Amino acid sequence: MSNINQKELDNFENMANEWWDVNGSLKPLHKLNPTRMAYIKQQICAHYDRDFNDFTALKDLNILDIGCGGGLVCEPLSRLGANVTGIDAGEKAIEIAKEHATESNIDITYICETSDMHDKQYDVVLALEIIEHVDNVEEFVQSVLKCVKPDGLVIFSTLNRTQKSFALGIVAAEYLLRWVPRGTHDWKKFIKPSELAKYLKISDIEPHDITGLTYNPLIDRFSLSQKDMDVNYFMSAIVKK
Repeated sequence: MSNINQKELDNFENMANEWWDVNGSLKPLHKLNPTRMAYIKQQICAHYDRDFNDFTALKDLNILDIGCGGGLVCEPLSRLGANVTGIDAGEKAIEIAKEHATESNIDITYICETSDMHDKQYDVVLALEIIEHVDNVEEFVQSVLKCVKPDGLVIFSTLNRTQKSFALGIVAAEYLLRWVPRGTHDWKKFIKPSELAKYLKISDIEPHDITGLTYNPLIDRFSLSQKDMDVNYFMSAIVKK
């Protein structure tokens, strides 16, 4: 567990029982999840030449969600036909994920482990809202890439390190709106897109898409943006090996 920050892990384990509470400590993830899923599905369908409007568009694709938490992304991926594996270092989170999948009658493989421990490869690997919580970003990125099949797809999402992200991601989200508990994020650990791209290039991988995720408080809705990546963003790349 070389990439795990125990304090960060403990913070999320303390919130584990709230993973499926839409008004709990993880409320922001529930708010952004529909938009996040739209991006993920679009990227996968484009890469694997699938019909975005097909209800089983991801059928037979093997997908790994690293840092899956309680399964907020795993379950909709499974409903779209994918064979989904979710891994997380948090034992409580994995327990909650398993329980919810059973209650929802969804077949998902959940394992309590980290990406550097995992020894299988997948068509698609996701590392969503996790890279800002690890201690060694370069090692973490390499551990993620080793889980991707040749010509497979990897998708990251994280927070940019800007003054705007400090104002909105820390001050507003943690202190004013109280969307998440104080101390959930450390602004110094936010990753600029150029930095994440640099870690990919170590393995001769070039990102093919970078898309921002923005929030409009007037309509209480997240949306994708090709211009605004100041706070949250996605980065997708094809892993050619």
